[in-house]
Amino acid sequence: MQKEFLNIAAHELRTPIQPILGLAEVLRFGKKKIKGQQDLLLDTIIRNSKRLKQHTEDILDVTRIESQSLNLNKEQFNLNDLITLIIENHRSQIEKEKYNVNLSYSKSEKNDFLMVDADRGRITQVISNLLSNAIKFTPREGGIVSVIAKEKKNDNDINSQQVIVSVKDNGEGIHPEILPRLFSKFTTKSFSGIGLGLFICKSIVESHGGKIWAENNADGKGATFSFSLPVD
Repeated sequence: MQKEFLNIAAHELRTPIQPILGLAEVLRFGKKKIKGQQDLLLDTIIRNSKRLKQHTEDILDVTRIESQSLNLNKEQFNLNDLITLIIENHRSQIEKEKYNVNLSYSKSEKNDFLMVDADRGRITQVISNLLSNAIKFTPREGGIVSVIAKEKKNDNDINSQQVIVSVKDNGEGIHPEILPRLFSKFTTKSFSGIGLGLFICKSIVESHGGKIWAENNADGKGATFSFSLPVD
């Protein structure tokens, strides 16, 4: 498994480096030939730089998790506002890349304020990862991704509340082969990614005292990923 990961990681780290170096050379030496195309080339360089940055951050997060040094900076914030912001950011990216994917968010019916005591940056990381995966595995034309947040009583303690966030898509669903080890390291059936995202999400959620799970949708179209956070 480790050997396979190293092969995947080497490929995934090398892939964005090639266009970064190649297009930087074009910008440097082909100034006259690329007149009017600078923005397009720079967009490609920036996109691949962000991809490379994400891969390196994922690897660093795994080392923090395994060394038990993943620190949380908790604060009180409204989860509704955070999810709305994340949705808008992803919607902008979808429009930029010309995907026909519909994103929606269903807020809690009871309360516009879903207050949680959590690490805002880490919870953003979890939701963004689940949302990005859902978008990646839905059709570029006619894809539907919905986010639902609701507050309910904790099944293990009726005196405490929890928030459950679910991300549902109409994509290809979870392959039966990887479903049992979905949240383990190096698990991926995608042609991109190094298989660390869901492992990191699980570690972040559990460090907050919550749980994360996934299942294929009953209608046979796509999957739903959910996680819970305790509410004090």
